[in-house]
Amino acid sequence: MASTSTRSRERPLDEAQNNTVPAAKEELQAPMHTDGGKATQTEPVIVINDLVRKFDDVTAVNGLNLEIRRGEMFGFLGPNGAGKTTTISILCGLLAPSAGSAQIAGYDIGKESKKIKEFIGVCPQEASVFKFLTGMENLILFGKLHGMDKQRLKERAMELVEKADFSEAAKRRAKGYSGGMMRQLNLMIALISDPEIVFLDEPTVGMDARARRRTWEYIGSLKDQGKTVILTTHYIEEAQALSDRVGIIDYGELIGLGSPEDLMAEHEAKDLESVFLNITGRRIAEGS
Repeated sequence: MASTSTRSRERPLDEAQNNTVPAAKEELQAPMHTDGGKATQTEPVIVINDLVRKFDDVTAVNGLNLEIRRGEMFGFLGPNGAGKTTTISILCGLLAPSAGSAQIAGYDIGKESKKIKEFIGVCPQEASVFKFLTGMENLILFGKLHGMDKQRLKERAMELVEKADFSEAAKRRAKGYSGGMMRQLNLMIALISDPEIVFLDEPTVGMDARARRRTWEYIGSLKDQGKTVILTTHYIEEAQALSDRVGIIDYGELIGLGSPEDLMAEHEAKDLESVFLNITGRRIAEGS
């Protein structure tokens, strides 16, 4: 679904900033309550209020309101140019909003972005790696930028490459990687600091079927680790399988929100892709 619309264009994440955070790190302390002895989340960890982002006469995000709970796997879907990457860029501190506000773990994105970067990991659409370093050297470099302990960094890097079946590739310089391998390394860089909140913007683009399946299995395991994951993807069937809730955005506005099952029931659809095509159909019919 290629986008040629001028109403809602997105800018790529900044390569130089997307994985760099301050050294200090704390555990998120979002409010919890117990239900029958089991801890459950009652308050959102991400709150977006009337968020707007304009690029000259183009409104990429148009009054977005959204809450995402701690520990939730949240699928953020929309046609190309709908405002997904722009929204993520704002939440990660790479873009300033034109209007509105957002908080992550209680910290304001406008005033406390450095604090927010202690808790997040970002896998942007565009691979952000140093091509003349090996895969492992890239992981170690970005881990050092996070201020990680040397021994813990080594253990974490080995853990990630082994889970991704990337051990041999990690010994080679990244300049020889395929596009899919670049994406795998990009994802590992986003996860190297073991962040509490993870933004994954089209994480499996360019991967072959085997690597994509393995990556989706690992992304699914992040929820079991208690992480909050915000995922954008055009593989809607996998978003349906993995997501606790899904938000569908078009022209910078939220036009659908709920669990995949609730959205399918609401729109009398057999699957989430049918819901997506139904409520974004005008845009697709326009060829935008």
